[in-house]
Amino acid sequence: MKWKAIGLMLVLVLAVVTAGCTQSDTQGGTEITVYTGGTSGVYFPLGSKYAEILNKNGVKAKAVTSGASVSNAKAIGDGTAQAAILQNDVAYYAYKGLYMFEGSKIENIRGVAALYPETVQFIVRADSDIRTLEDLKGKKVAIGAAGSGTAVAAEQVLKAAGVWDSIEKVNQDFSEASQSLKLGQVDVAVIVSGAPTPAVNQIAVQTPVRVVPIPDDILDKLRDQGYIFYVRQVLPKDTYNGMEEDTPTVAVKAMLAVSADVPEDTVYQMTKILFDNLDELRQVHAKTQYISLETALDGMSIPLHPGAIKYYEEKGITVPDELKP
Repeated sequence: MKWKAIGLMLVLVLAVVTAGCTQSDTQGGTEITVYTGGTSGVYFPLGSKYAEILNKNGVKAKAVTSGASVSNAKAIGDGTAQAAILQNDVAYYAYKGLYMFEGSKIENIRGVAALYPETVQFIVRADSDIRTLEDLKGKKVAIGAAGSGTAVAAEQVLKAAGVWDSIEKVNQDFSEASQSLKLGQVDVAVIVSGAPTPAVNQIAVQTPVRVVPIPDDILDKLRDQGYIFYVRQVLPKDTYNGMEEDTPTVAVKAMLAVSADVPEDTVYQMTKILFDNLDELRQVHAKTQYISLETALDGMSIPLHPGAIKYYEEKGITVPDELKP
């Protein structure tokens, strides 16, 4: 009887210890892996600082480098990432199964907040005779790396302008396109990035450049065609060496997305922590000055996570029905 009693006590002790461990794990929650981008861009320092702030405020998180928007959406889709920074147009394609996501729709991607504009820039040399998008007919245009969000944006804008079928297309990434423009190997370099873009600034020091304007009628056409993620942006004339006037263009937006599988309370905390710590985030990069609660839904292209909706409604922000899952 004595040994049976001792055995029973051991079982009870183990049960209590196990229960305690399980409770502790549940309280700690699953670590949030935040996919960012390459170390030379904005996504990585922003995502790293955000993960650091999350940890300081009770949400376990780590930031990792990645191939940026397309790979980040795929990482959310396969469960490798619980959160990611990516372009809102790429998030839209992922959710709808379009372009690079054709046949592989990512239905579990959800929005948290639109962050800052990533400008669609048609860069030409300052001495170029190209003044409008219509002037691109017959010109050699570096439209972005094959399969990239930049290449898709270039196609959409140039189709809206009616010149897509009359240009010579070259697939090059930002740095390649900028150098090709400097050397006169292409007439136009299309870049979708926060402006001023370092790759353009580097060549503009010796080779002044301009940005071809994208007028209101083109933006209207894009939005009428269902590309709801485009927003208006005007680049100041001092953005690049060679610009002589403020130039209207369009932009997509960098955004924070999460997996639908992340618990509502966790995403609520992630959203709250984001906006409660903007002063600290804004120390990371000049682009972060654009992050604000007032513009958090501008250009939002996919349904919001319920945790984010809860936060916005608490703040008195009306969430449109189309953004509710």
